Amino acid sequence: MDQIKELGATLTGIEAVMDLDIMRRDIAELRDQAADPDLWSDQEHAQSVTRKLSSLESELGKVEALRGRLEDLEVLYQMAAEEDDSDTKAEADAELDTLAGDLRSLEVRTLMSGEYDAREALVSINAQAGGVDAAAFSQQLQRMYLRWAERHGYPTEIYETSFAEEAGIKSTTFAVKAPYAYGTLRGEHGTHRMVRISPYDNQGRRQTSFSGVDIVPVVEQSDHVEINEDDLRIDVYRSSGPGGQGVNTTDSAVRITHLPSGIVVSCQNERSQLQNRASAMNVLQAKLLERKRQEEADELNKLRGEGTSSWGTQIRSYVVHPYQMVKDLRTLHEEGNPERVLDGWIDEFLEAEIRWLRKAEAGEGDN
Repeated sequence: MDQIKELGATLTGIEAVMDLDIMRRDIAELRDQAADPDLWSDQEHAQSVTRKLSSLESELGKVEALRGRLEDLEVLYQMAAEEDDSDTKAEADAELDTLAGDLRSLEVRTLMSGEYDAREALVSINAQAGGVDAAAFSQQLQRMYLRWAERHGYPTEIYETSFAEEAGIKSTTFAVKAPYAYGTLRGEHGTHRMVRISPYDNQGRRQTSFSGVDIVPVVEQSDHVEINEDDLRIDVYRSSGPGGQGVNTTDSAVRITHLPSGIVVSCQNERSQLQNRASAMNVLQAKLLERKRQEEADELNKLRGEGTSSWGTQIRSYVVHPYQMVKDLRTLHEEGNPERVLDGWIDEFLEAEIRWLRKAEAGEGDN
């Protein structure tokens, strides 16, 4: 059957790109590390090893399961033909459609081949124009990404959340601790726009608000980001929750300002000031690494005679009134149920972004 042959060719291509032999070798090495009784003397490294092992085992399992399903499907069609059984044929057709969709989703993983795509991700969200509505929208976006991560079983860690006085949040930074989280989420970088009837406007007027989303890869030991201590201003303060209430009785939260770049990062999730400072430095290193990478890319574009790419532009609109629609302004992918999207069902948007980015970057490489 032609469709099964096409799916088989697609799966063979995916297997080649993912290089299953290397994947199996990496799994074996990580299993050896996980079996080392001294591994947990470094908690952070141990968690990184176990996360990578779990992710690789899951990916390999998906590919092997798809190969098994494809072989079973071929047998199912043969049985339906030999027995002239319409019910078996209908079952095979349904599985064919499902299998094709699962293969498309897996194929997206092979498109993530950028330098940092395999990294974990740091997500920062900042309320922009729109007052209290922007703060409320920013909190909705935070929940959207956390729900998406939870649905996929990806661990997350919130480093800092600055709550607004009336409702919502001014800003937040959190990590998605899963391999390829950066490659999956990096297309979310930019300005998100919400249009709705404001629940905070006593005249019930329509309000447009904006929130900025920043996605950077988590730094690793191999990265070199030189930070001069003299370039830092470090402030300590008391962690606060919604409505300004104190959540700690000590000044354990840490805010670091990198004076040359103006980048400000905060961390308040730990009770120890020392731990918060270490986490905040990791966030600062990640943001400086991304800035350095972007500056290098901009310089290359100038040498090519191209305009610099703008990552800060509006990327997606969430319209709740006068109609209901979420639309990506680059890929043109859209959904008619904003509530579902804001509940974390964003995989189709992410898939469309990954394909769009791959196409755009391939175009740049041809210049």
